[in-house]
Amino acid sequence: MNINEIARLAGVSRATVSRYMNNGYVSEEKKERIRQVIEETGYRPSSQAKMLRTKKTSLIGVVIPKINSDSISHMVAGISEVINREDFRMILANTANDIREELKYLELFQSREVDGVILIATFLTPRHKEALRACKVPVVLLGQRLDGYSCVYQDDFQAARAIAGLLLKKGSRLGYIGVTEKDEAVGRQRREGVEAALVEAGRPSGDYARIEAEFNMESGCAQVQKLLEDHPEVDSVLCATDSIAVGALMGLNRIGKKVPSEIQLAGMGCIAVGEALSPRLSTIRFFYQESGAEAARMLLDLLAGRQHTNKEIKMGFEVVQRESVR
Repeated sequence: MNINEIARLAGVSRATVSRYMNNGYVSEEKKERIRQVIEETGYRPSSQAKMLRTKKTSLIGVVIPKINSDSISHMVAGISEVINREDFRMILANTANDIREELKYLELFQSREVDGVILIATFLTPRHKEALRACKVPVVLLGQRLDGYSCVYQDDFQAARAIAGLLLKKGSRLGYIGVTEKDEAVGRQRREGVEAALVEAGRPSGDYARIEAEFNMESGCAQVQKLLEDHPEVDSVLCATDSIAVGALMGLNRIGKKVPSEIQLAGMGCIAVGEALSPRLSTIRFFYQESGAEAARMLLDLLAGRQHTNKEIKMGFEVVQRESVR
């Protein structure tokens, strides 16, 4: 079955079938005849032929920093749900937090192997910005904000301020386990949110103990023990992510610190395991799946010409207080 046979069976010209396939103008009567023939024959146009005609691949490149992440998996689920409804498919590029791999994928995708790109980046280095400028397809950033690009990102500053403020209501000395500030959102903005909460509580912005961890439980476990060795007066610990906080709870258990009676503990991200812990972890719920869906809709609008200027969406959040806070 090919386009010529579809045209013969529907009693229309080949050009009419071609217009139908490419969403051009066709009268309602002819549309219905062509649709019926396609439905009865089970015809599916060749994806390669369609790509040659339209110069479109119907593929979206999604670059992620790591695949074993609760937040990333929810973002990808949101993206997938939206683009699948529009007959697009996803090419998922897992970079394992390797900046060189991110740059390689951006270079691959900029050569029009895909129709558009969603970049979920941890860091945005000068080389990233150079690669983004070189992209020949539309790009949407997810999780980070960058001037000159369409972005969907979390309200990291206000979220950190809110959860730190919750701890400060019942605690006298705050400890913060952050991450590298090469990460603008999770690193710098969340740290600044913690300091804003201290000022709001009538304390100097630097009146807290701070240490840096990697984005995993093992590092959280090790770093909370080091934090308390250096600052034994700390009675409340906030972690930049829930994964770090889960590790911190393991570390506190190892040194015999009771949560929350001796040490309050909170994270950010609302991962599923946090609710299965004892005590259950207080946290911030970000709407990751919804943010992935928003990024996908934004990219599809760019591809369809419905959006002609850069657009930014800052997502909301919810404070989730559980038993790990007094």
